[in-house]
Amino acid sequence: MNPKTILSTLLLLLAISTSLLAKGNLQGAWSRSAQGQNGEMIKEVLLFSGDFFSWTAFSEKTGAFIETRGGIFSMGNGQLLLKYEFYSADSTKVGAEETWEWSSGQNGLNLSKDGVKKEAWKSLEESQPTDLSGVWLMGGRVRNGETTRREVNVPRKTMKILTGTRFQWIAYNTETRQFLGTGGGSYTAVNGKYVENLEFFSRDNQRVGMQLEFSFDTASGEWHHTGKSSAGEAMHEIWVRRVQQ
Repeated sequence: MNPKTILSTLLLLLAISTSLLAKGNLQGAWSRSAQGQNGEMIKEVLLFSGDFFSWTAFSEKTGAFIETRGGIFSMGNGQLLLKYEFYSADSTKVGAEETWEWSSGQNGLNLSKDGVKKEAWKSLEESQPTDLSGVWLMGGRVRNGETTRREVNVPRKTMKILTGTRFQWIAYNTETRQFLGTGGGSYTAVNGKYVENLEFFSRDNQRVGMQLEFSFDTASGEWHHTGKSSAGEAMHEIWVRRVQQ
């Protein structure tokens, strides 16, 4: 192989490995609490999984949903570039990009933007990634034994982000900039049993605190998710891995 080609290949591999190493510092779930304008304590949860992120705020006491935003992220030179696919509090920001400064240390994850520093975020990851860790898109349902597939490469999406300990689903439309709903909290996935503990739910605060148990199977490469919804309805969903293109 030509020496220049070898050098170019090595530099490319170094760049890729450096990027993955940097992202590895952020992967997982982070949390912080801050006092809101009315004195109420607000909990914020920040998830990084693969190339995707979500940032959600809700009442620490009641779980009442406040806002969520998220999409795709990239990193470089101590900067975190966020590109929004959904933004519940301000739909005009869908498609926009923001740059944050970031650093990590013994006190956790530090973020700042335009000179305003957020208090340190503490890691919520207490275990290794599970079989379900990653980013998924709703790809179909099974009803009465019949499978109906759903196109995933379209503006209208239902996406689920999972770290090793936390999950969040978000329904949104990048074309119309609509935010359609979200819910999330902590989860476990062991021996085919998937358990969600709801900490926020934008459509119905009364469901906060519910624990939902499901069966899951990923043998086919897809996630077959069966059980009963938070409304008590039987369900069999099919989720497919989302890969950033």
